[in-house]
Amino acid sequence: MIEVFILAVALSMDAFAVSIGLGAKKNTPNLALKAGLYFGIFQALMPLVGYLAGKGVLGWIAAYANWIAFGLLVLIGAKMIYEGMQEGIEEDISIITNKMMLVLAVATSIDAMAAGFSLTLLHANPYIACLVIGTITFAFSVAGVFVGRRSGTWLESKAEIFGGIVLILMGIKILVY
Repeated sequence: MIEVFILAVALSMDAFAVSIGLGAKKNTPNLALKAGLYFGIFQALMPLVGYLAGKGVLGWIAAYANWIAFGLLVLIGAKMIYEGMQEGIEEDISIITNKMMLVLAVATSIDAMAAGFSLTLLHANPYIACLVIGTITFAFSVAGVFVGRRSGTWLESKAEIFGGIVLILMGIKILVY
């Protein structure tokens, strides 16, 4: 279960980073709750989609499953590190609407769908794992809005880079063990 917790923290860093950027622009308890709900729900659902898709094809690719999970986690981690070194999308947002939050929630959770495939290799209940991922993302997203108010955006990229490194390390662990 520790692996699920580590995966959840790593996956939530994308939403945390975006929440920091949002909080630097506008900081209200309503925005914090909205960010937590949008990001938490999508981060919980997308890995479940990835898990179910992975379960469907696992019989065909069982011999390569560790390599595929390794590749996906390394690619996602590298993408997060790359994005952490780039300017965030939040600079282009002038008004924070429900539609914008939906777009951000989908964008930050696409990686979680690919990472959901790795749940097929972990010895954990996937439904509980997705609940843990969603709950941790909710907490990090709410906190991110308030952190953004205090720190501005300087912490935003560091969170994404940290999450990327953790995902790469998890990919290596899956391949080695």
